[in-house]
Amino acid sequence: MGRGKFKGKPTGQRQFSKPEDILAGTSTRPRTFRKLAAEHEKEEEEKEVSDQESGEESEEGSGDEKPEKRKGTQGLIDIDNPNFVKPKNLKAKDVDLDRPTELSRREREELEKQRSHERYMKLQEQGKTDRAKLDLERLALIRQQRADAAKKREEEKAAKEQKKVEARK
Repeated sequence: MGRGKFKGKPTGQRQFSKPEDILAGTSTRPRTFRKLAAEHEKEEEEKEVSDQESGEESEEGSGDEKPEKRKGTQGLIDIDNPNFVKPKNLKAKDVDLDRPTELSRREREELEKQRSHERYMKLQEQGKTDRAKLDLERLALIRQQRADAAKKREEEKAAKEQKKVEARK
């Protein structure tokens, strides 16, 4: 079974240390890495010891709590972000069911648009809008033209019958 990133070659394969080998100290790493790792472990132990000592001191002087040390200029200037919004956590018992829900801007605009369209259609049916007045005038003109055309046809029909009657005599 091949280990590593690259495909094995006939000349040799990559060898990686297994976690068990590293813990046992039988790893095939160069000695320089071992020295660096040992130095790193010593530094960590020193930090732990200093943290434990400072922890004991803080337990003794629990009355005086020191603020956390901040990096850079954070300790000098205390500015709150005006755009930061704290999340509002509502509990189930605090929810007011009687209060109407607030609509979003898009929902409000949609409702307003529907209401104005309904008002316009109602006025349109009553004939109070400019468009309705134009439609009614056009309709009246068409009715008048149809009535005139029907009257003319009746007159022509009566004239034909009269000619027929005269032709028979």
